[in-house]
Formats: sequence, structure tokens, C-alpha cells
Amino acid sequence: KTDFINFISDQEWKSIEPVSSWFGPSSFLMSSMSALFQLSMWIRHCHGYLTENVGIPVWGSYAVFVLATLFSGLILGLVSEALETDWLV
Repeated sequence: KTDFINFISDQEWKSIEPVSSWFGPSSFLMSSMSALFQLSMWIRHCHGYLTENVGIPVWGSYAVFVLATLFSGLILGLVSEALETDWLV
């Protein structure tokens, strides 16, 4: 506590470089990181729902997430190929 008070009163904070805008809380990088954390919490919630409320065994819940990952990768791959070959343009 004393160190913090001295840090403020002696104005030592002026000698510290500010955080780069790249690492600021509203930057694209930090917003993306926040979205990944929110996604992981949503996946955890879904896993709990599938195992506790629906009654799917844990391995079955993992299988659902594996299939969803494979299916979303397939869809994203097809979309990227469609954009690459100018199907949509």
C-alpha cells in the first residue's frame, strides 16, 4: 500500500510507457481474445447441458463437439473455395 501511494505522490507513473494501442482493451486483438473466452464458456455451458439435462454421456458430448467442428470446417472450406473461384462474384 505504501509503495502504491509513493508511486502516485512521487509521480513515478510518468516514467512508464503507455500500453501500445495493439494491446489496449478495445483493440481487435483483445476483442478477439475476449470472444474466444466467451466461446469457451458457451461450449462449457453446452457440455454441461448435454451431460446433465439431456443425459448424453461425456464421450457422446465430446463426439457432438467433434462432429460440429468437422462440419463447420467443411462449411468454411467450401465457402473459402467458392470465394476463391469467384462463384459468388
